[in-house]
Amino acid sequence: MDNKTVTPRGAYPHIKRVGDFIFVSGTSSRRPDNIIAGVDIIDEMGTKYLNIEVQTQEVLKNIDTNLQKVGASLKDVVDVTTFLVNMNDFANYNKAYANFFDKDTGPTRTTVAVHQLPHPDLVVEIKVVAYKKL
Repeated sequence: MDNKTVTPRGAYPHIKRVGDFIFVSGTSSRRPDNIIAGVDIIDEMGTKYLNIEVQTQEVLKNIDTNLQKVGASLKDVVDVTTFLVNMNDFANYNKAYANFFDKDTGPTRTTVAVHQLPHPDLVVEIKVVAYKKL
């Protein structure tokens, strides 16, 4: 296994190309070493702070890494769907997101709240559709 690749946690691919469209499965801030970015222990009792900005940045970097495997990048993304565990995180998610996409020229986007994600330390998951001519 390439130590820079995050492997799917189920029977699905990270990326599926259909013609000029590239579909990227829901992606988290999990790193190749299975550590989840944006999880900080803040006291001696093991209390965790789940940092939405750090997680959002790592998710988008993971998506970009997967897109690069098929010759694309975040600039080819045309649609984004984001799942937030807590809609109170929206402002800080939006702040991190704006470092990757421009409001006027970036992709369309839908953001929804969900009850939970596949790991209790995850606060955001993002899936995208990209368009890149073969």
